[in-house]
This record gives sequence, structure tokens and C-alpha cells, in this order.
Amino acid sequence: MLATRIRHRRWKSVALTTAAVLVGLTAPALTASPAAATTTAYDDTYYADAIGKTGTALKDSLHTIISDQTAISYSAVWNALKVTDQDPNNSNNVKLLYSGISRSKSLNGGSTGNWNREHVWAQSHGDFGTSAGPGTDLHHLRPEDVQVNSIRGNKDFDNGGSSFTNSGGSLTDSNSFEPRDAVKGDVARMILYMAVRYEGDDSWPDLEANDSINGSVPYHGRLSVLKAWNDEDPPDAFEERRNEVIYDSYQGNRNPFIDHPEWVESIW
Repeated sequence: MLATRIRHRRWKSVALTTAAVLVGLTAPALTASPAAATTTAYDDTYYADAIGKTGTALKDSLHTIISDQTAISYSAVWNALKVTDQDPNNSNNVKLLYSGISRSKSLNGGSTGNWNREHVWAQSHGDFGTSAGPGTDLHHLRPEDVQVNSIRGNKDFDNGGSSFTNSGGSLTDSNSFEPRDAVKGDVARMILYMAVRYEGDDSWPDLEANDSINGSVPYHGRLSVLKAWNDEDPPDAFEERRNEVIYDSYQGNRNPFIDHPEWVESIW
């Protein structure tokens, strides 16, 4: 009888172990929750013409809304970034986008140890340079370490790569760049803002996000990854404050995907 009970326990242990392995093999991968609105404060005013729309109709409506914008000069971007990207824990510093470093506002320039003006939508992906317009749009210009900015260059955004000096958790390889986790959604929403704001009807190129790496001008990728990042890293207080400052003090327009990140899926 004792031998029978021992054999039964052994069989039960093997069965439970096998079941656990099968569950691990068949369980679906965890995914981020779908994006949700961070504020509806502007739905009855600023976004009134967009509410209730989806797809192309939503994109067209948002384009019209956010194109009512005051353009600033490239030189004015220096001082603007000192306000929009001020470190909430040190008012003398700015927070660098990819590296996450807090650096003195006075260290802006082009030398090693300085921070400069990073175009998240790479200039060469639209041939817009630094002229007032997409080249100076604060909704995609961020402070970054000079060397880190050079490492990112004009690479598309995608997952994977290796670390580098002052990376802050960001990764890069020969043809793509992956920002640190804390700003993945920020990058996605900046790229998709540009794809809606600049539609080729105001002398600037028709910027579009696509699912390619090193695609042709005026495209930026990788759309499927950007959509995932939008869900994985929802807007935080820093990003929301930045949107308000640009709207209230500089350009008079908003990044709609910070207020309504769920609109990314509605359009794309």
C-alpha cells in the first residue's frame, strides 16, 4: 500500500510539472493596455471638430486644428527648450531625452559635454532643415547630449541594439535607435504628431510614418513599433506639462496624441 501511494505521488508530481510546462508554452504573451485619454479638458473647445471621428477623417481634422500654429526661429529654440524641458527636480537644468541626464541649462552648444537641439523626426527624413516650420517645431525638438545626438543621427526607431556612453538605457545598431523605456511613448507621439501636422499643403513635405527602416524621404519608421511604444509608455506628468507650455507660451498648438493617445490606433 505504501509503495502504491509513493508511486501515485510521483505520478502526480510529474503530471503537475508537465501541465505547468504546457501552460508556459501556450499562455499568450502579456501586452500593454490600450492607450486611453489623459485629458478631455479641450474636447469641447480645441478638439471640438475632431471628436467622434476616426481614420482619415480624424487625421484630416486634427491636421487642420494643429496647423494653426506660431512658428519660432531656430535660435529661439534654445531658450524655449530651457523652459519646456526643465528638470522638475532642478530648475537650473534641462532633462535630456534619450540619456535621461539632468544637465545645466547654460551648457547648450555644440561641444563635448554640451546639449544641443535634437530633431526627433530627423531632418534628412523630410529635407526641412532648420527653417521656421518643421525644423523648429518644439513638439519634436528636445535637448540631448551632443555625442548621443550624433549617435542617434538620422536612424529610424526600432527595438534592439547595444548600449553606448551616456545611453541612459537607450540602444542603437547600424540602422535603428531604441530610446530608453521612460520616453518610448514620447518619441512615438512626437513622430506621429509630425505625420499629422505636416501634410504637404504648406510648402513643407508630406511627412508620413511607415513600417520601414531606412525608408525613403519623407518617411519615418517604424510605425508598428511606435504604436506599441505609445501603449507601453503612456504620457506622464513631464510630457503633459511640456504640451501645455508649448501651447500656452510658444506655438499655440497641441500634440493631440498626448491628450488622446488612443487616437493613434484610431488613425493607424
